[in-house]
Amino acid sequence: MIHPVIEESEKNISAYIHIPFCEHICYYCDFNKVFLEGQPVDEYIEALLKEIAVTLAKHPIDASETIYVGGGTPTSLSAQQLDRLLSGIHQILPTSTTKEFTVEANPGDLTEDKMLVLKNHGVNRLSMGVQTFDDRLLKKIGRKHTAADVYQTVNMLEKHDFQNVTIDLIYALPGQTLESFRDTLTRAIDLGLPHYAMYSLILENKTMFMNWVRQGRMVLPSQEAETQMFDEAIEAMAQAGLNQYEISNFARPGFESKHNMVYWNNAHYFGFGAGASGYLNRTRYKNKGPIQHYLKPLRDGLSPIHEREELTRENQMEEELFLGLRKKSGISKSRFEQKFAVPFQEVYGSVAKDLIGKGWLAEADDQVHLTKAGMFIGNDVFEAFLIDPNQDIH
Repeated sequence: MIHPVIEESEKNISAYIHIPFCEHICYYCDFNKVFLEGQPVDEYIEALLKEIAVTLAKHPIDASETIYVGGGTPTSLSAQQLDRLLSGIHQILPTSTTKEFTVEANPGDLTEDKMLVLKNHGVNRLSMGVQTFDDRLLKKIGRKHTAADVYQTVNMLEKHDFQNVTIDLIYALPGQTLESFRDTLTRAIDLGLPHYAMYSLILENKTMFMNWVRQGRMVLPSQEAETQMFDEAIEAMAQAGLNQYEISNFARPGFESKHNMVYWNNAHYFGFGAGASGYLNRTRYKNKGPIQHYLKPLRDGLSPIHEREELTRENQMEEELFLGLRKKSGISKSRFEQKFAVPFQEVYGSVAKDLIGKGWLAEADDQVHLTKAGMFIGNDVFEAFLIDPNQDIH
């Protein structure tokens, strides 16, 4: 197998592990996933473990600080399949070093026997896709769970003292009113969880939602309503003692997602599984997505990677800014200089000055970060940091 090279200094690499199976397909989702029924799930798990083992044999690491099993829906696997997957992960990855081990789940999919498998294997963080507490909207977006399922799952987790739980919410859903959103926000915060992620609905190509909007069959809330929902969410989370440590993420102190910080700090990570992406030693890579396309090379002892992008120094700088500015703390100028051997001011001084003048960016000692106004137009700010190809960087 051919793999991206890992620098010798990189001996603590986090891992993202993809389970592409779902018991149903949501209308807005464009993640790499397939309907579970009739799929070669057991073969997929064995192939996935083989990919991890071969990669680690070629590129051994001393530590894997975070492991994130996402999807799809990992809890659509049976308890036995989950047990096999997690047993295999423990055998191959250095999990004794893992501080945060996350598995994604859907309310209603997570039965008690599956949850006990997770606990038994040291999974210490659960990420649940709730999206909204409005049953009418849940049905409209293609979710199969109800608000009652959310409460039932949270009660089960509390019963077994599973404390580090985060839920995802989506706002600006089709037909969602401010009243409906406020109700969801209140009910979510009342659960008293230590972490929440909140995203606006993004219309992705090849999803049912995109087709319906193009056909005029579905209307989304106005930009003003979307902005107000986000603004009210920031306020409500702050009042509940939840710190907005990243544009879309809120946490009680100490419960910030360590795995997501790997992405926002532009650090390296393995991507294992169908369609998974990784970032190692200046190379971003992606595995083949369709299940059989992923399985075939592994059956033949070949790599399932189908695309690689070698990042230039300028690409890496841009990504450092795009990703780092998502954090409330922003980016460190001294870390930038240490990483790229050029002062931040030399590359981005004039851009930063312009954005500070517009009130979108702020500077505090070593840190450069978005203002609240900047957070609402993050993509416009990020685009300003694209490097001119003619710019001379020493």
